[in-house]
Amino acid sequence: MLRWTRQQLGFDPPHQSDTRTVYVANRFPQHGHYIPQRFADNRIISSKYTIWNFVPKNLFEQFRRIANFYFIIIFLVQLMIDTPTSPVTSGLPLFFVITVTAIKQGYEDWLRHNADNEVNGAPVFVVRSGSLVQTRSKNIRVGDIVRVAKDETFPADLVLLSSDRSEGTCHITTASLDGETNLKTHFSVAETSVCQSGSRLESLQAVVECQQPDPDLYRFVGRITVTQEGEEIVRPLGPENLLLRGARLKNTKEIFGVAVYTGMESKMALNYKCKSQKRSAVEKSMNTFLIIYLCILLFEAVLSTILKYAWQAENQWDEPFYNQKTEQEKNSSPILKFISDFLAFLVLYNYIIPISLYVTVEMQKFLGSFFIGWDLDLYHEESDQKAQVNTSDLNEELGQVEYVFTDKTGTLTENEMYFRECSINGIKYQELNGRLVPEGVMEDTLDGSNATLTGDELLFLKAVALCHTVQISYDQPDSMGGGGDPFSHANGFSSGTMEYYASSPDEKALVEATKRMGVAFSGSNGEIMEIKTCGKSEKYKLLHVLEFDANRRRMSVILESPSGGKVLFTKGAESAILPFATSGDIEKTRLHVDEFALKGLRTLVVACRFFSPESYAEVERRLGAARTALQHRDERLQEAFAFIERDLQLLGATGVEDRLQDKVQETIEALRLAGIKVWVLTGDKHETAVSVSLSCGHFHRTMNILELLQQRTDNECAEQLRLLARRINDDHVIQHGLVVDGASLSLALRQHEKLFMDVCKNCSAVLCCRMAPLQKAKVVHLFKTSPERPITLAIGDGANDVSMIQEAHVGIGIMGKEGRQAVRNSDYAIARFKFLSKLLLVHGHFYYIRIAHLVQYFFYKTLYDGAYLTLYNIFFTSLPILVYSLFEQLVHPHVLQTKPALYRDISRNSLLSFRTFLYWTLLGFCHAFIFFFGSYALIGEDTSLNGNGQMFGNWTFGTLVYTVMVITVTLQLALETHYWTWMNHFVTWGSITFYFIFSLFYGGIIWPFVQTQDMYFVFVQLLSSGSAWFTIIIIIVTCLFPDMLKKVLYRHLHPTGTQKSQVVERPGEPLLQRPQYPDPVPHRGQPLLTPPLPWGP
Repeated sequence: MLRWTRQQLGFDPPHQSDTRTVYVANRFPQHGHYIPQRFADNRIISSKYTIWNFVPKNLFEQFRRIANFYFIIIFLVQLMIDTPTSPVTSGLPLFFVITVTAIKQGYEDWLRHNADNEVNGAPVFVVRSGSLVQTRSKNIRVGDIVRVAKDETFPADLVLLSSDRSEGTCHITTASLDGETNLKTHFSVAETSVCQSGSRLESLQAVVECQQPDPDLYRFVGRITVTQEGEEIVRPLGPENLLLRGARLKNTKEIFGVAVYTGMESKMALNYKCKSQKRSAVEKSMNTFLIIYLCILLFEAVLSTILKYAWQAENQWDEPFYNQKTEQEKNSSPILKFISDFLAFLVLYNYIIPISLYVTVEMQKFLGSFFIGWDLDLYHEESDQKAQVNTSDLNEELGQVEYVFTDKTGTLTENEMYFRECSINGIKYQELNGRLVPEGVMEDTLDGSNATLTGDELLFLKAVALCHTVQISYDQPDSMGGGGDPFSHANGFSSGTMEYYASSPDEKALVEATKRMGVAFSGSNGEIMEIKTCGKSEKYKLLHVLEFDANRRRMSVILESPSGGKVLFTKGAESAILPFATSGDIEKTRLHVDEFALKGLRTLVVACRFFSPESYAEVERRLGAARTALQHRDERLQEAFAFIERDLQLLGATGVEDRLQDKVQETIEALRLAGIKVWVLTGDKHETAVSVSLSCGHFHRTMNILELLQQRTDNECAEQLRLLARRINDDHVIQHGLVVDGASLSLALRQHEKLFMDVCKNCSAVLCCRMAPLQKAKVVHLFKTSPERPITLAIGDGANDVSMIQEAHVGIGIMGKEGRQAVRNSDYAIARFKFLSKLLLVHGHFYYIRIAHLVQYFFYKTLYDGAYLTLYNIFFTSLPILVYSLFEQLVHPHVLQTKPALYRDISRNSLLSFRTFLYWTLLGFCHAFIFFFGSYALIGEDTSLNGNGQMFGNWTFGTLVYTVMVITVTLQLALETHYWTWMNHFVTWGSITFYFIFSLFYGGIIWPFVQTQDMYFVFVQLLSSGSAWFTIIIIIVTCLFPDMLKKVLYRHLHPTGTQKSQVVERPGEPLLQRPQYPDPVPHRGQPLLTPPLPWGP
């Protein structure tokens, strides 16, 4: 309990050593002086608060808001000194704001706690006392032996000890970590691979020594010492021995592994960013405006205090007969008296800072967030998932996004690929009903018989079926274990009994396609690969694999055919194969490859080479020498590969569709038209990522693609960046795209940030491949903190995207196939990438213009009897602006989606610029000046306006000014309202009506609990005067007419894009219709002719 408490409070000391020692099965040494190392438990924590720190931490964050901090100071001042107003007028609204915000944030964090509990409470099996024991994931300790079954995720970072395979290997996918869907093979050491039962594992004596937790997913350094018959055997451990938390076991019945990193020390958790409070640009603007108003308030208080003492400098006013000083006041210190007077004026004028602004903003954000969940256009019927809001604090930030950073796998794509077309010896083919037929053949012309493959077709399909690193998983248990016939399923298999797992998704699609066409890959066992060709089994011996690399851009296999001949099959990009081809129909194949690419298909060119015994002997000699070289091994291997992969016979090309999510291309184009730059950040390979970028419209075919790849030194990286900058400057007419890999990015961010940023900003689209999760976050952070301070949005679906989702101003999770970590840690969650368009262009636009006007209006309308002071911002004028901020629409949602450029009208926080703030502030001061001095000029000198000769007093005059103010600020908002509903009408005219009813009721009764009865019969007396009504009408018209005139002039002389769209919509059709989400306001009124933007362009 003590250790848990210390962990919660963050007091656990850091690791003292650079390495950690893990005793397998926690079998510690028996000598007395051994002190066990302390490790983190296996809890995953994505929540922000605990039950212990919620109150202090939440209060600290809330009082970072300038207005909250200011009002707590005012409240304390009201408690300490004699002030003109009651402490309740400041304390009650502040308490309400703090409470509502705390409840909202506490509820959102409670949802995160529930998600954590679901993960931490998942059932797992560990080996205890020689048998399997079920426990919860959070109970796993470092050193425990964990059993994981097929298709389960690893609950901690495990070193693989054994599997159900005789060789001790297993296959995993890391899609949720690095975005790669390919199958990866991991290994156990020979000494532990034989321990395939609980009893054998219990007797295992082994110690793992490894580095301390490191966020690098691809780095692991360690060793395992196994004691057998008194002898210690030491084996090295690397990344191929480590099974990462979040990865999924595939093609293997079960494995056993020892936990080395647990909980928040696992590599997946270390790639999370610490969750911090995000604040929107609007809130930052509000804080800036509040500072300005605080300065105005301090100036007013100081000036009033000075004027008071100047007034009291004359004896007759220092102590008038109606306000005699007490003995305490006469003997008090002048300095203390000055401070007390200053604080009293500060309290008196504090209503210039509207506490109800934060109340209204919180309510607007909370209530407005429901519209996203209600929007039927954001509902995905196939998965029965609607959009969800995890935090409502950032609604308006959706309307300010300038950069979108998106993952590729599962976000832009469906993680599915399909074979579409191929070219064989210059002839285009397509698949039709599982048969390979020339292009143009119709389905109704095919007969029911099985077509016979020609020699060229058969050789092409064999090359595709054998040139790969595909693994096969069978549904039957233990089918791939040792001892049995590895090809026992080759006869009579069906698509339901086996599944292919490939190193790349297009490999899987191609092997599945050849299987449907009659050449089926049946499996491999060591060096033997078997295919079944038109019902006949053929076995090939795998002699060599020439692995794929980014320089060659191809991979090859050398096989011994059943007849004993040696053959090379190779496949790769057209630029890596065609220049080395000496036979085959090269020109027609090149033309077909270009046609496939224009259709958005991923292309691969296939070729072969047959070796004579003499030439193959030379191949063996060169490969053997290169692979055993101690120096310059990589260079010698490249030379050997180049010697082998030449004089090729071109067989053909394939076209595979990397299936994108629906409307991805349209969404990216809409974002581009809206002025939003899109970056793709992926852990996938360079070629795969570029192909997807081209197919989804992120890169255009006419775009000049620049590359920053495989940079090894700082100087090399800097020189390449300067070269790219020169190329951009020399050819600035066309659009440029940039491709950068993770290693080069690390060098660029180390010492050349400015140069890298300059290159990126001049590129229309940027693609980052081979990215580690923390690198994604670093890229987002780089742009967040750049001098321009753009608003960033990150979107992804896997655990590898969590760090960038948390780093960006707005984080969006995709409810995809890679778990729910991204959704749990996001601000918003949607089911498909295509929904991003409406989320930003419509909801973001609406949220921003609504809250921007709300903020400006509150500063504009910002006094008299205590009850009126309290009710002015709470009841008399708050409901109209709240309803406005929930339902206002400048143009129809459909127009915002069809004209993405309208998003630019509100970019860079344009509606809350200092110019617009100054306009509204001056408008408020001018109206206040007219309220007071207009009323004074009209009735101030006339002391007998009442019919009974009774004089107007101070309370009547003040009530007149207050009445004019309430009506004017309400009508001012009515002029700004563009989208009228029955609720707008109800709260606008209802607020004015409520003010009159309240004033009549409040002033018509002698209230026994009120100390003074200054307001008794004042309002009735005011309304009985015709001159008062005349004054009210004249002043309201005087205030509103200039603003109306300004709007009309600006609308006709300098209209914005939004205003032009309103004019285009208007003729012949209603301007606005019901939104797509369930609208609680069924009535639709007509828009006023006044423009929605009071500040002009």
